[in-house]
Order: sequence, then C-alpha cells, then structure tokens
Amino acid sequence: MKQAPVFFVSHGAPTFALETGFSAKRLSEIGASFAKDNIKAVLVVSPHWQTQHIEVMTSLAPETIHDFYGFPTNLYSLQYRAKGHAELAGEAARLLAEGGLKVSLNHQRGLDHGAWVALLHLWPNADMLVFQVSMPATLSPAQAYKMGQLLAPMRKQGVLILGSGGITHNLNDFRQQPVELPYVSKFSQWIKQAIIENNISQLLAYRDFAPNASQAHPTDEHLLPLFIALGARSNDEHLEVIDGGVAYGILSMDAYLWQAKLA
Repeated sequence: MKQAPVFFVSHGAPTFALETGFSAKRLSEIGASFAKDNIKAVLVVSPHWQTQHIEVMTSLAPETIHDFYGFPTNLYSLQYRAKGHAELAGEAARLLAEGGLKVSLNHQRGLDHGAWVALLHLWPNADMLVFQVSMPATLSPAQAYKMGQLLAPMRKQGVLILGSGGITHNLNDFRQQPVELPYVSKFSQWIKQAIIENNISQLLAYRDFAPNASQAHPTDEHLLPLFIALGARSNDEHLEVIDGGVAYGILSMDAYLWQAKLA
C-alpha cells in the first residue's frame, strides 16, 4: 500500500463552504482523485481546536460545530455527517504520547469549521472516516513540525493527514471590496518558494525571514497546520502547489499536496 497523502489547505472564511469557484472546484477534483482503497481515514488538524495539551477525537459520529458568528443563516444549517474512527484515533494518540507529548482522548468533540468546510469540498458526500487532533494553545512552529513527524507513520496505515489553516490570516485587514493588499502576495510567494526549496529552517523561523510576517499572521495558529503537514511529508514525494487566489483581499487560499510519485 502506498503512503496516504499529506495535504495542507487554506479554508478561508466560513462562507467558503458555500463557494463554487476555482479553489472549491480544485479541492473537489483532488478529493475525487484520491484512491479510496488506499485511504482508510482522514486526520485533520485545524486552528479552531486549541487545547491545553493535545486531544484526539474518538467520536464515532462527530457533530458539525458552527463556531462562528454573524454569517448568513444558511451556513448554520449545513451539516457534515462523516463518521469517526476511534481505533485509528487511538493509534494517533499513542504515537504522540510515545514521542513525549501529553495526550488525552476526547469522546465528545465534533468537527469545527476549519475541518468541515475543507472536507465539504474534498468529500461532499461525507463518505470518508474522519477524526481531529487538537493543537496545544502554546504550540510553536518547531513543535508543530515535530507533531507532524510523530504522526507521519499513520500514513502507512492509510490515514491522510490534512492540515487546514491559512497561508495568510489577518482579520484586522478584512474588507468587503476584493482589493488584494500588497503584503498578501509577498508573503504567500515567499512561503511557496521556501516550500519548493524545502527550506525548513527558514519556514520554522518565518517571522525572522518572511516579508510582512507579522501582518500576514498577527498570531501563529492558522499557519501551524502547514508546519504539521511539512513534518508529516517525505522529502522524496511529489509536491503539487495549488494557487487558490485571494479571498476578501487578505486570505491567501493556496494549498499544498504531497503524495507518492507516479511510477
């Protein structure tokens, strides 16, 4: 069995769940392209589940959490009824614990919008088993990378690792007019080049090297799933860069996919 892929997606605003543009269509195409006989489940990490220490969802029927306010009413009626996988969730917890991290199981947790908005486009029929792993509130880029390294063996068991976050995320700059602010492309292009060049040291210290880092990310949480994905990927895999454009002038929707090279 080939290793399951590693995927980082930018989930944008909750309204992305209702969109049908290029980025949404590309996610749907990618989801359909995955050979389901090679993927047993999807492990999702999202910035919208932060805890004191790592928690792993074991719910067999996770609820859809509408953890946002002030959006169109039809968003709150959306339900993503994927089933969970307690056994694989337990295995993820074991790997993290063996790596020296404090971990507990959470039997009630549902899917936050960072998870289900992305999943809705990838597998609209909710026919993939899903579980989430939380991020500690004090997580650093280097610690996120280590989390990814510890979770990487799950891929050999058919678990796709999905980091859902944002290449840029500064809601203080939100604007209704879709005029892209200059720092968005500068920062996202730097990230893209560093990933292509596999410059992990600079990526983990992005605040020291990337242009406009503090404006692109006043806080780290939306970029941390990218570092988890980077830790889980292998150097010899095929990298696909998905240019997702920019939403609301501030949210880069770029995505990155790592998977085994074609024979």
